[in-house]
This record gives sequence, C-alpha cells and structure tokens, in this order.
Amino acid sequence: MENFDEYLRQGEPNKAEKAKVWKTAIGLQQVDGLKTSEYLIETAKQNIEGDITFDEVKKRIETYYQQLPITIGTTKLDEDRTEEADKVSARIAEMLSEQTFTFSPAEYLNIHRRLFIGIYKFAGKIRDYNITKKEWVLNGETVLYASADSLRATLEYDFEQERKFSYKGLSEQEIIEHIAHFISNLWQIHIFGEGNTRTTALFLIKYLRKLGFKKVNNDLFADHSWYFRNALVRANYEDLSRGIYRTEKFLIRFLTNLQLKGNFSLKNREMHILADTVNDTVKPQIDTVNDTVFSLIQQDNKITAKEISERLKMSLSTVRRKIKELRDNGKIERIGSDKTGHWKIIE
Repeated sequence: MENFDEYLRQGEPNKAEKAKVWKTAIGLQQVDGLKTSEYLIETAKQNIEGDITFDEVKKRIETYYQQLPITIGTTKLDEDRTEEADKVSARIAEMLSEQTFTFSPAEYLNIHRRLFIGIYKFAGKIRDYNITKKEWVLNGETVLYASADSLRATLEYDFEQERKFSYKGLSEQEIIEHIAHFISNLWQIHIFGEGNTRTTALFLIKYLRKLGFKKVNNDLFADHSWYFRNALVRANYEDLSRGIYRTEKFLIRFLTNLQLKGNFSLKNREMHILADTVNDTVKPQIDTVNDTVFSLIQQDNKITAKEISERLKMSLSTVRRKIKELRDNGKIERIGSDKTGHWKIIE
C-alpha cells in the first residue's frame, strides 16, 4: 500500500482520490486471502497519474493474463487466484469511481456480476445449492447461511424492510447500529456461491454515500478488510450450548471507525470464539494467540509468517515465535523449504 500513500501525501486531489479508491479495491481482496500482482500495482499507478483510463487498465490486465506463462514453482490455482485479485481490484476501483447507485436487489446482483464476470460462471446469479464455510474466527465452525430455496425471497424481504425504515430522529450511533444490523443480515443470506463479502463491502460503501456519508474512511477496507469479514461472521453465529451469542459489537466498532472516525482497536484475535469461551479454570492451559496462528495454518498449509502477521495485525517476530512454539510442541511440521514448502498438521 505504500505505493499509493505517496499520492496521498502529495495532496493533489484527483490523484489522492484515485489512490484511495485503489487502496480500498486491493485491500478488499484480503477478505478471501488474495494478493494482487506487481503488474496490477504498476498499472494502477498509471491510472492514478492519469495516463490510462479504467477501461485501459482492464484491457491491459486481460492481455497480461492471456500471455502470462505459468511460473515454475507455482500452481495453476495460485495463478488463477492472483488473476482474480487483479481483475476484481480493477473492477472495484472503477465502480468506486462511478457516481451511480440504486438501492435494490437488482443492484446488489449487478455488482456481483460486474465484479466476477469471466471469473465465476455464476457471476450475478443466485446460488441454487446450500453452502457451509469453515471460519478461522469460529475455530473451524460455519455460519448457518440462508437455504437455497428461500434466497430471492429473503433478499427482497431484507431490502423491503430497509426501504421502509426511517432514520429520522436517530442519533449517529443509532444510525450506525441499524446499518450494522441491515448489512449483517444481507451478508448472512450469502446469496452467491463465492464473492459475497467483497460484493457486500462495495454495496455498503455505495449505500453509505447515498445516505449522505460522503467522507467515509474507506482506508479501513484497505487495512482491515479481514476484520470486516470476521465481524460479519461473529454477527451471525451462535452456539448457546457453549455460551456463544451473536454479537454485532465488532461490526459496530468497524462502522464507527468508518463513519465517525472512531478509534476502536480492530484486532481479529479478540473476535475468536475462544476469547469468549475460555473460562478461568482452563485459561492457563490455552494460548489463544497460538491457537489463532494454528487455525490459519490449518486453513492454508502454504500460508507464510508474513501473511499471518498481516491477517492478525501482529508483529512478524511474534508470529515467528508462535510458529516455533507450535513446532516445538509437535503440532506442526515444515515440509520443504521456507519458500516453496508447506505445513503439515500433526494429529
């Protein structure tokens, strides 16, 4: 992101605005653990400078991946995911630059279609199957998403209820709490097979603009997009048998920082369900930080210490120390080199 911070420091309004848009677009890829290429960064800088348009950006990215050979040591999946991150970043940047928006289910579906056309076969289409997703913040459990049979009806109901709602007379904090509730419900439907969080985030930014929040701090989506996703997860998960309750407090913290320039500390590890369920009698036996690092490795056995550091907003030295503890305790083993190897989970 430092590549774009220089434009913000220079203070040229047009370039600074474009830099913010690109920071947000690239940052949002982190919700699915994706990273953009250096080529995308350099192309984005040309757009910020005014040398090329968004259409030209998209054409260059398309051509780049048509001609790109598979790099030795990488998999086809790695290449596909980087391509997805690059293309979706360019599309988000373009859409954030547009002064258009309609509050409707059709707009929500259209955002997904524009973001993922040519990437997912189901771009802009409502899923016709049920899904589950293992979540790090839930220690491998899943949110219960809406049934495929009721998706369109549920989506239309949520939009209709929001359309009828009046914000008149509400304090700023009450407005934030209501928006948190609406966006949480919208995300929980999980109407698409993939790409729900990025679609919801973009829809939220545009909806906030419509409501008159012109100076939304979108840097939060650039720097804390994974927190945003985990906050949505915690707002839609409960297990009463274990004393775990749905809570929108994390999402409200994020939106408070987003809309009112609040200063809540946004730490992913605070949302992990172990932070709620560990009691005084077993707390000494459990290292929550170790568990969060271990959970990330369980989900992605090729994840690097640097990536864990970025996700948990934790220093690299701390992450490396926790990884060493996991290895010393016989929980994980490194197979291959640090650069091209992977982690083995020891049962």
